[in-house]
Amino acid sequence: MAHTLELREVMQSDLETFFEYECDPKAIHMAAFTSEDPTNHDAFLAHWTAIMAAPGVTIRSIVRGEEVLGSVLSYEESEMREVTYWIGRQYWGQGVATEALAMFLQNVDTSRPMRARVAKDNVASVRVLEKCGFEVVNEVRGFANARGTEIDELELEFAGK
Repeated sequence: MAHTLELREVMQSDLETFFEYECDPKAIHMAAFTSEDPTNHDAFLAHWTAIMAAPGVTIRSIVRGEEVLGSVLSYEESEMREVTYWIGRQYWGQGVATEALAMFLQNVDTSRPMRARVAKDNVASVRVLEKCGFEVVNEVRGFANARGTEIDELELEFAGK
């Protein structure tokens, strides 16, 4: 029997899975806007400990059965809620990101307006956001640590669905 996707509170034990996913070179390249050294385990744990304790941050683990597939979270940035997610590469192309983000927006953080940002060339993530009701509102250039250069970034806002 296939398990359905669920969003649950992040457990400390999820962090090692998140770290593994966030160290994947292809995922790092696609995300583009990462920490300076995404493979630094101590920095990763310090970052996650801080965001898990921060007021105004809403975080969920994306799970199917006992398997952690990724994370989705929202936070305040420039007086607007921003949403972000990270899915293990082995789950790409299976609808996990779209389903998890839709669930998050409908049931977990219903704050509006909601914004998302993504590397313009991350076509799959742009598509996920559009399927979930986001529309491109701006294009900017930003320095992407993962690529060591400035790249085009899209800013999207949740238009509702």
